[in-house]
Amino acid sequence: MKTMVSTKGQIILPAEIRRRDGIEPGQEFQIERIDRGECRLVRLAPRPNEGLVKLLLACPVKGWFKPMERTETTDDIEAPPLG
Repeated sequence: MKTMVSTKGQIILPAEIRRRDGIEPGQEFQIERIDRGECRLVRLAPRPNEGLVKLLLACPVKGWFKPMERTETTDDIEAPPLG
């Protein structure tokens, strides 16, 4: 398959490859230079919990899971003393 480099240096992966390999926007890749004019593109492993929110929102029991507001944090939680 053939693709081009944009003026911003971006390469577009053809839709057939993205569909076949399950590549979605935001996924990270590593590019390695093998030789002059030859590069290898490797998809990096997703984080262990990537897709968890999407999975929970698809839960058949509606309303069971509610995502937190982005403004809420765990900064005020203190760990109990150990020992």
